[in-house]
Amino acid sequence: MKYTTKGTCSREITFDVIDNKVRTVSFYGGCNGNLKGIGALVEGMDIGDAIARLEGIKCGPKQTSCPDQLAQALKQYLANN
Repeated sequence: MKYTTKGTCSREITFDVIDNKVRTVSFYGGCNGNLKGIGALVEGMDIGDAIARLEGIKCGPKQTSCPDQLAQALKQYLANN
């Protein structure tokens, strides 16, 4: 799935979900090393667990963050599938 982020330095997130597990997360733009780390940490995680861990994380004064945007993308995936 491709998700256009809102309110973050990253512009886009792509990922797959296989057997309800998050796979192949890639962020475009943003802090490259940190975002690769987030992708590696959620790789193989149950989609619901990933949402629960990432949703609501803020970046400085912003009301969202790249991890929160990944949670929003995963929620959108669930709503559409």
